[in-house]
Amino acid sequence: MKLVKSLLLGSAAGIAAVAGAQAADLPSRKAAPVEYVRVCSTYGAGFFYIPGTETCLRVGGRVRAEYSVGERFNRGQDGYGFRARGRLNIDARTATAYGTLRTFVRFEMTNSNGVYGQSFNGNGVWAGAARGGVSGVPGTGNGQASYSLDKAFIQFGPITAGRAQSFFDFYADDLNYGVIRGSDQALNLLAYTATFGGGISATVSLEDRSEREQVGGITTNIAGVSTATLGGQTIPDVVGNINITQGWGSAQLSGALLQRGTTGPIGTTGIGTGTNLSNDDQYGFAVQGGVKINLPMLAAGDYLWLQAAYAEGGLSYLGYGGAGTGSTWGGSSRAGRLNVNNSDVVLDAIGKAHLTKGYALTAGLLHYWTPTIRQGLYGSYSKLDYSAAVSTLDPSEIRVGTNLIWSPVAGLDIGVEVLYARVETRRSVTAFTADQNIVGRAIKSDDTFQGRLRIQRDF
Repeated sequence: MKLVKSLLLGSAAGIAAVAGAQAADLPSRKAAPVEYVRVCSTYGAGFFYIPGTETCLRVGGRVRAEYSVGERFNRGQDGYGFRARGRLNIDARTATAYGTLRTFVRFEMTNSNGVYGQSFNGNGVWAGAARGGVSGVPGTGNGQASYSLDKAFIQFGPITAGRAQSFFDFYADDLNYGVIRGSDQALNLLAYTATFGGGISATVSLEDRSEREQVGGITTNIAGVSTATLGGQTIPDVVGNINITQGWGSAQLSGALLQRGTTGPIGTTGIGTGTNLSNDDQYGFAVQGGVKINLPMLAAGDYLWLQAAYAEGGLSYLGYGGAGTGSTWGGSSRAGRLNVNNSDVVLDAIGKAHLTKGYALTAGLLHYWTPTIRQGLYGSYSKLDYSAAVSTLDPSEIRVGTNLIWSPVAGLDIGVEVLYARVETRRSVTAFTADQNIVGRAIKSDDTFQGRLRIQRDF
C-alpha cells in the first residue's frame, strides 16, 4: 500500500514539473496598465490632470431659477416674470517655462419671460435684458431660449486674449441681483498685465468699442434733439488699471480713452436742419476708483465695496449698458412710467454733436449673520449731463436694495431681494406705458419697487 502511494505521489510531482516547464516556455499575457485620473492641487479644488498630459482641467457650472414681481402701471403689463439659466465653465491650465498657460470658456443659456423681457415693463427697476439678449427680441423675453458666449480667453504669462471681463471693471455686480449702476462688461480684448510683487499689478488693454457704445438716443419728443449715429472707429477703447490686492482687501484705479465719431446727415425732431456738423472724431474718457475692504472684525467673510466713476462719451463705463450681449444692464434711465433712452452722443438743434457726461457712485456691504446666512446691502446714485447746448432731461437715478441669502449646503444659495429705483429729470416728459402708447400727461419723476426670489446652485 505504501509502495502504491509513493508511486502516485511521484507521478503527480513529475507531471506538475513538466507542465510548469512547458508553461514557462509560453509567452506571458500581462494586464494592460490602468491610467488613473490624478488630482491636480496646484490651481485649487476641482482640478484634475487630463490623462496622458500635464494639463489640469476643471469643469463647473451653475443652474439658476429666478422669479420676479413688480408694480403694474396698466393692464398691458405683466406683474411677474420667470427665468431659468444654465452656465457651463471649462478651465484648462498648464505650467510652462513662460508661466501658466490658461484657457477658459463660459457658455450661458437663458430662458426668460414676463417682466424680464418687456420693453416698457411694469416693475420699472429692470433696466434692460439679461446677458445674451435684448428686450423685445424673440428668444430673450417670450419664453424661448437665448445663448451667449460669456467668456472665451487665453492667458499666457502676462497676455490675456479673447473674450473676458473688461479690465476697467471693479465692483461688477458682486452682491446685487437687480440693477444698480457700475460697469460690468464682458467683451473682446487684448491685454498685458505686469505684476510687481506685494499684490500690485498694472494692466493695459485694447477693448472692442462695439459692445460698449450706447446709441439709444435720448427721448425723441424733446424738440431740437436728435440721436447721433456713431461712425466707424479708428482705434479700440484703450483701458488701463493699477490694482493692489492684499490681506486687508483690494483697491483699483481704472481709466479708458475712447473714440466716439459721428456721421450724418441725421434728422431731428421739432427744429434744426438735421445735418450733422461734427463729422470729425471726438475722444472721450472714463475714470474710476474703487476699494474693497475686508471686515473680519464684524464677521468672517464680511467686506465693504466703495466705487466712483466719471465718463464723457462712454455711458457703459457708468453701468448704463451697451449694444452687445456682454452688457449686463440696459442703457435707459427707467422707473415706472418714466423712461429716458440715453446715448453716448447727441446732436443739438443745429446739428453739432456733444458727448454725454455723467458719474456714478456705487456702494455695497456684505455681512454674515451666521456661517450659512448672509445679507447684502447696496445702492448707487448716478447723474447724466447732456450739456448746456442740448436743453434736455439730464436724468438722475437712485437705486438701493438688499438681499438675504441662505446657503444650507455648499454651492447652494436660496435668496430673496427687494430693490427700489427712482428717476428724476430736469424737464417733464410724456410718460410711456408697457405697450408704448403715450399717456396724456407729462411727468418729471417716478419710482417703483421690485422683488426677486433666486435659487442657485454652483458646482
